[in-house]
Amino acid sequence: MTQAPTWAVLGGGSFGTAIANILAANGQPTYLWMRDPVNADICQRERENARYLPGYRLVDELTVTADLARALKNSQVVFLSVPSHGFRAVAQEIRPLLRPDAMVISAAKGIEPQGFTLMSQILEQELPAHRYGVLSGPNFAKEIVARQHTGTVIASEHPEVTAAVQKSLRSETFRVYANTDRYGVELGGALKNIYAIICGMAAALGAGHNTQAMLLTRSLAEMSRFASAMGADPMTFLGLAGMGDLILTCTSNLSRNYQVGYALGQGKPLEEVVAGLGQVAEGVNTLKQTKQKAEEMGIYMPLMSALYGVLFEGKAIPDVVRQLMLGEENHDVEFIGVK
Repeated sequence: MTQAPTWAVLGGGSFGTAIANILAANGQPTYLWMRDPVNADICQRERENARYLPGYRLVDELTVTADLARALKNSQVVFLSVPSHGFRAVAQEIRPLLRPDAMVISAAKGIEPQGFTLMSQILEQELPAHRYGVLSGPNFAKEIVARQHTGTVIASEHPEVTAAVQKSLRSETFRVYANTDRYGVELGGALKNIYAIICGMAAALGAGHNTQAMLLTRSLAEMSRFASAMGADPMTFLGLAGMGDLILTCTSNLSRNYQVGYALGQGKPLEEVVAGLGQVAEGVNTLKQTKQKAEEMGIYMPLMSALYGVLFEGKAIPDVVRQLMLGEENHDVEFIGVK
């Protein structure tokens, strides 16, 4: 007798837990895999991920497990929601355990330093026999599980992947939009973390609405300029995975990267801020990787370079701000007249 297909979410952080809860609440048999068996057992028994989403009950249909083979045995759609630094290792680990027809979705927002490799490119390299996609958007996990109305984006060249993800995640409070520009959606989710640090720092320094509006708009220009040079469609950055995610991450203290920037703006050293966060703030690593790649490709990114100067070159914030404001004149809107 053939078993009905299941769904799996690998990674027991806040977003992975939220996505798994939606899948299970929608009636799909779903496994949430955590590497720590003790934590997995507690979450399964207590029906709560107290570390990342305290106070929110997990639906009874969700199975939390540390048994990777069990989670993947019959999973038709597999979401990888693990930090970018461990993404490749998990992809390698699951390769012999996947169903031949399994679809694999990256829900990680980051970049591997070696070769400036995106998460979906890692899937291409490590799981070439499978269809894959990218899930990204303005999605705070705490608001998702609190059933706040939320939109996200699934990007894939495979129509059956976008259809499966849209169908399985769609609910009265969670809407999934489709896109074929995988690189654009992925770069939007990674690059915006850099600018969230900048905006958090500006807020701590007392920046007004004028300043924040300028920072958001010029951040979008830098992101789309860089992404276009990497082969993405700059129009993607007008959507949820671009401007939507940028606004969310750069204006809310729920954002870990915004929190990092705010603490830095208060004069705290970077090492102390990162150590005290308790979770991964991808923006710091993405900043290093993007700075190197932008220099290699000759891409003009003054805001990103300014933040790098403050964090890693000992430059004073007032000097950097003055240089930015008095720098070379530039056009307002990117890509006008480009066919």
